[in-house]
Amino acid sequence: MKTTIVDYGAGNIRSVENTLHAIGADYQTTNDPAIVSKAEKIILPGVGHFGQMMRAMDDLGLRQPIIDKIHSGTPFLGICVGLQCLFQGSEESLDSKGLAIFPGTVKRFIGDARIPHMGWNSLALVKPARLLCGLANEPFTFFAHSYYGPVIDATVATCTYMNPYSAVLEQDNVHAVQFHPEKSGAIGLQVMKNFIEL
Repeated sequence: MKTTIVDYGAGNIRSVENTLHAIGADYQTTNDPAIVSKAEKIILPGVGHFGQMMRAMDDLGLRQPIIDKIHSGTPFLGICVGLQCLFQGSEESLDSKGLAIFPGTVKRFIGDARIPHMGWNSLALVKPARLLCGLANEPFTFFAHSYYGPVIDATVATCTYMNPYSAVLEQDNVHAVQFHPEKSGAIGLQVMKNFIEL
């Protein structure tokens, strides 16, 4: 089964491609809505600004094909801002609408710690997670973000940085991680392998 990486123009595409290549996955990279609408599996990497991401996806005509594929049961993996865009909106760009797959608003970290949250941190498993199969109970992964998704029913693992937030989401065919598996060494490779083998 071929995995389609959605390239909206700002994602960490090359690193994700290198990771899929390292685990022997069959993949393609595209910004063509027609190809996305036929995808067997979808990875949406996200880097940078929530509003810019949503505008770029709208300009390319990618929003509705992605929503349609998610609702049709196609396996989906969002990475970093690719997780955040699954919510209804974000404090980073109040006039930009997310994909609204999950309820809630992405919030900015507030506190005395350094922002952005940059570096390695552990995950706390909330419930069994297919993406984390084969990993230790509190694996360390690499984060780089100033905004976070709230803890919701679909949260299967949290991370705590000033406060707990959603580090991994899983609901039916929808999967998302706030950390960067493509920068998380062997653990990240296992997470990507788990998604590819779903």
